[in-house]
Amino acid sequence: MQENTKKFEVISVLLNSGLDIYMERIPVFIFVILYFISTEVVCNGHTHINNNVQSERMALIDFKSSLTDPNNRLSSWKGNNYCYWHGIGCENGTGFVVSINLRNPYPIENDIPYPPENEYGNQIYMNLSGVINPSLIKLKYLKYLDLSFNSFKAIPIPQFFGSMKNLIYLNLSHCGFIGEIPSNFGNLSNLQYLDFSSKYTYHNDFGYSSDLFIKNIEWMTSLVSLKHLSANNVNLSMVGSQWIEVLNKLPMLIELHLDDCNLFGSIPSPSFVNFTSLSVIVISSNGFNSTFPEWLLNVSSLVSIDMSWNILHGRIPLGLGEIPNLQYLDLSWNDHIEGNISQLLRKSWKKIEFLNLRKNDLHGR
Repeated sequence: MQENTKKFEVISVLLNSGLDIYMERIPVFIFVILYFISTEVVCNGHTHINNNVQSERMALIDFKSSLTDPNNRLSSWKGNNYCYWHGIGCENGTGFVVSINLRNPYPIENDIPYPPENEYGNQIYMNLSGVINPSLIKLKYLKYLDLSFNSFKAIPIPQFFGSMKNLIYLNLSHCGFIGEIPSNFGNLSNLQYLDFSSKYTYHNDFGYSSDLFIKNIEWMTSLVSLKHLSANNVNLSMVGSQWIEVLNKLPMLIELHLDDCNLFGSIPSPSFVNFTSLSVIVISSNGFNSTFPEWLLNVSSLVSIDMSWNILHGRIPLGLGEIPNLQYLDLSWNDHIEGNISQLLRKSWKKIEFLNLRKNDLHGR
């Protein structure tokens, strides 16, 4: 009975007050509904973000738990605010981890510590080691990963890196890895910077070599975004002359570093020169027994050429002096490059800053 009475009271109010008052109440009614809907969406959104945050944090904790950190470089990796942990970068507003930079700040190169030990004490031994936990796969938005100059000795490069398809920058250089470079790196089509340069690890009949190697380089043709490739001291002897045709299919490649990679024989000419962006080429300290590759003279973007410490022979191309942007040229210690130095130096050499032709068979003034 009371319920019916209330209904009649509402009707009475509407009739007495007119439709204007009722119309004024409609927006309030809609506002209340929208308020509850938006509150639910926001709350669910926060729940979603919080779940992501917890997932990102746990992935980093699991990654840390597998590492050996004798100097406590990762001492800041505690608490909930992982975006402020050492080496971690996050996307604003979401908390997604987009960068991990754990490069050893005091690397040891060629057994020479830097900075000097008497200046920094035991800070030079700040290598991380242990196992690289696959929990990194959970960091779906990770774009930048640098683990260079640490000591993951005697373990292969983890295959799961090839599943991290958002990576733009990957630096695994001088980490002590062994074995074959995983061919599934070819899945990283967004990669712009790749460095897996190795340290010397043993001595063979040809000199120092590396425990890192590539059998088949064909997978690199899929790295369509690649701008920088460093594979110094990685054994490419099984690749043969295939390397030039494969790398020629990377039109965005700007820098190529293949120092001391056990490459031998002639430097082949690609069927079609596609190095339209190539600025730096370093193929020094190999065993190239070849004339200078004259197809390089047509790569006008070249700024730096280093082919020192090979077995190059034949006449030095005078066209080297006409490469419009060339600033650095090192053909030293080839012993058998011939030519007239006076004729060579009469060329334009518009931007040259460094020229090293020592230990060759050049004559003239």
